[in-house]
Amino acid sequence: MRRFNRVILPLVLLSAVLSGQQRAEWMRQARWGVMTHYLADTVGKGTETTVEEWNRLIDNFDVEGLARQLEAARAGYYLITLGQNSGFYLSPNGSYDKYVGIKPSKCSRRDLIADLAKALGPRGIKLMTYLPAGAPDRDAVAMKTLEWKRGPYSNLEFQKKWEQVIREWSLRWGSRVAGWWFDGCYWPNIMYRGAEPPNFASFAAAARAGNPASALAFNRGVLYPIISITEQEDYTAGEINEPGRVRCSGQADAPFRCAEVDGAQYQMLSYLGQTWGKGPPRFSNDEAIKHTRNLSDGGGAVTWDVPIEASGLISAPFAEQLKSIGKALAGK
Repeated sequence: MRRFNRVILPLVLLSAVLSGQQRAEWMRQARWGVMTHYLADTVGKGTETTVEEWNRLIDNFDVEGLARQLEAARAGYYLITLGQNSGFYLSPNGSYDKYVGIKPSKCSRRDLIADLAKALGPRGIKLMTYLPAGAPDRDAVAMKTLEWKRGPYSNLEFQKKWEQVIREWSLRWGSRVAGWWFDGCYWPNIMYRGAEPPNFASFAAAARAGNPASALAFNRGVLYPIISITEQEDYTAGEINEPGRVRCSGQADAPFRCAEVDGAQYQMLSYLGQTWGKGPPRFSNDEAIKHTRNLSDGGGAVTWDVPIEASGLISAPFAEQLKSIGKALAGK
């Protein structure tokens, strides 16, 4: 208990005094970053992937090669999926295994997040993680054991379990993870706005358990214009399909400002491929640069999703396009 008072309590107090914009200030300074969907659905066989195949993929993920690509592109941060609908995750988690009970575990043996942090940290590239706010909906066992019902339900028992899963990861990684992007918060009024936990505040506390300065966003889906849905988020989730439709308040006269929305750092997340993690580039290099500068020149941040190979490397056409964005924003 004394150790709690000396170590944990100051972390809680620090989390309370930091504002959302302070936690996400590094994102404004970075201006732009990269996301990849590394999932059993995209690099494996989806729900038909075996545990052995998943571990082989994770074991062979080239973290140094990816880090070199991001460094060459001058990306300020990198966002990667922990897992999604298939129930396969790229980091071990004892809490998840305890609740779900699948053996052998569909959580990888290798902690890919920890290894990515080792490769990205010395290069000055922040690491962020993606996680759905719900259970993997194509894993019937996980859906049942985690007590998840998809739809406008409170899902109180699920939320309590899911917060423990998130807390374990956060405590393990600490400050090596600078932010989280939580997907699928489609029913915020029913699930997260209650006065008593589980709610947005307890959700955020779990994600910040290991890093009080961690920047969080909660995604309600594709919304125009980009908004913030809770005071607990530090930057906007900003999921957008059509970057050309995005407008910042005060954009009528250039230069405009779009640094924040209702106290949260302005951030847009979209894809450079034909859709999330798939297809050839849909923009020319000049168009991709224009969309990036459209927001980053005004204080916003832009995150581009690009396809990733099973090796962990970004597909060649996109690696080159990212380099063109980085070069343009660096003024070279």
